Amino acid sequence: MEILKKPLITEKISAMNERGVYGFIVEKRAKKPQIKKAVEDMYGVKVVAVRTMKYAAKKKTRYTKTKIVSGYTNAFKKAIVQVADGEIIDFYGEI
Repeated sequence: MEILKKPLITEKISAMNERGVYGFIVEKRAKKPQIKKAVEDMYGVKVVAVRTMKYAAKKKTRYTKTKIVSGYTNAFKKAIVQVADGEIIDFYGEI
């Protein structure tokens, strides 16, 4: 099970990056200690706090030329990770 799926890169999270707070989309069944260990192993930083939130699937309907298409968006779990003072995570270093 891969804990970290992808980093969140939004305006709000990017503004929080200056304070040492980063966001990730994580596995739905991942616990806070697992997320902390995965971030520390992958990026080599000391994690101070982990906050998580679950997002439920939402019903969406789309009207097309031939019929009405109904379905659901994907459910996901988001983790907000705070690293120790002076440490940063560089998402763009490998580009």
